Amino acid sequence: MGAVRTPLIAGNWKMNLDHLQAVAFVQKLHWTLKDAKHEDGSVEVAVFPPFTDLRSVQTLLDADKIAFALGAQDLSTKDAGAYTGEISGAFLAKLDARYVIIGHSERREYHNESDDVIAAKVQAALRHGLTPVICVGETAEDLEKFGASAVPVGQLEKALEGVPADTEIVVAYEPVWAIGSGQAATPEQAQDVCAKLRGVIGAAMGEDAAARTRVLYGGSVKAANIASFMREPDVDGALVGGASLVVDEFASIIRFQKHVGV
Repeated sequence: MGAVRTPLIAGNWKMNLDHLQAVAFVQKLHWTLKDAKHEDGSVEVAVFPPFTDLRSVQTLLDADKIAFALGAQDLSTKDAGAYTGEISGAFLAKLDARYVIIGHSERREYHNESDDVIAAKVQAALRHGLTPVICVGETAEDLEKFGASAVPVGQLEKALEGVPADTEIVVAYEPVWAIGSGQAATPEQAQDVCAKLRGVIGAAMGEDAAARTRVLYGGSVKAANIASFMREPDVDGALVGGASLVVDEFASIIRFQKHVGV
């Protein structure tokens, strides 16, 4: 890990937990981490609830002064207008969301989001002061045909077109073949691709941006393997799916520095 990059552990809840369940979950996670005296700022925690939960979670975070960042799972390329069902970045900014996931593999697959659409969403996020969490990754077919880095590198190059050098972004490498499979990439595989992605950031935005930008790994992350990923120099955190829905498991992932020296 780079000394200047605070690790980010982000929980993507996907289409799980209604607003009442979300409030109970965040309270329990906060209590669990507080009981473990994990409030030293050495790791940033972010939660990405469904849209219908955002206001409830934001209210709780503010009222109880819980130091979790709030993120959304997607946003529209448009800022306002006759776009039924879409969510503007302006709405997310008003809810004090800091992050927004863009280009998740499920959006690419199930909603046919192209690299052009994802690049437009990155720009939409930046217009409203949101930090995009840009997801890139390869399928099993891509892996066999092109190798591990070619597809995510190309995806990130497109997403960063026109992004200013001083912009804060987060990049998440999520090998599609590992998501939800229980079979994570090896730490060495993750490091190899994350290092290449950092090189893309450097080419597009400059070496200073590459040095400060956090690159996450996502794909069957759990408490048992997080520390091995975090030992790698170019892995700065994790985008956690299913394990982020289990309080004790997610808390243990967040506390990777406590139970294994890194």
